[in-house]
Amino acid sequence: MSDELREAAVRELLPVVRQIARRVHRMVPSAELDDLIGDGSVGLLRAVDAFDSTRGIPLEQYARRMILGAILNGVRRMDPVSERMRRTMRVAERTRFALAHEVGVLPSLAEMERFVPGLSRARAEAHRRIPLSLDAPLPSGERLEPDYSGDPQAIVAERLERARIRSAVAALPPRQRAVILAHYFALRRLRSLVEPMRISPQRVSQLHLMAIERLRAELGRTG
Repeated sequence: MSDELREAAVRELLPVVRQIARRVHRMVPSAELDDLIGDGSVGLLRAVDAFDSTRGIPLEQYARRMILGAILNGVRRMDPVSERMRRTMRVAERTRFALAHEVGVLPSLAEMERFVPGLSRARAEAHRRIPLSLDAPLPSGERLEPDYSGDPQAIVAERLERARIRSAVAALPPRQRAVILAHYFALRRLRSLVEPMRISPQRVSQLHLMAIERLRAELGRTG
C-alpha cells in the first residue's frame, strides 16, 4: 500500500477509533478518553499496515478488532492489579456462587481459600493496590462496622436482627434462597443467574420477587 493510500485509509477510519474509544470510556470512566483514542490510533496504524485484502475481510472490520484490542491492552496496563490476581478472584466468585447454589449456603471468603488457593493473597493484593475513595463504595464483600462500643443494647439488637435475617433466608425454598444469596450477598446481577441456574430471565425475576415477599412477611411477623 502506497503512503498516499495508507494515509487516506487512516484518515477514513479515525472516526471508528473515536467511536470505540468513547464506548470503552463509558464502561471504564476512570480511563482518560484521550489515552484510549491514542491507544486505538496505534491499533489502527497496525491494522492498516498488516491488512491483507486477499483474505476477503473488509479493512474496517479488520481494523475494528485491532483498534479494540489495542484500547483494551491500554486499559489493562492501567490496572494496578495483575491479570493473574484478577483471574483468581473471578474463578473464586464463580465457584462461590456454584457452591451456594448447590448447598444453599454462601461460603465465607475464608472457606473459599480451600477451593481456590491463593484467593486471600489475591484479594489482599487488590485492596492494597487500588486506592480507596471516601466517596466511592467499599470493595465488594467489605463493610465498615458501626462503632457500638458505648451502647451494649445496640450491639445485641444488631446481632438479633442479623440472626432473624439469616433464619428467614435459610427458610426460603432452595431456588429462591439461591437467588437471594447470589444477588444480595454475592452482589451478582439477576440477569447473570440465568445461565448457572438454567432458567429464563423472567423466572429469575419471579423467584426474586417471591423471595422478597416471603422475607417481608416473615420478618414483619416476627418483628
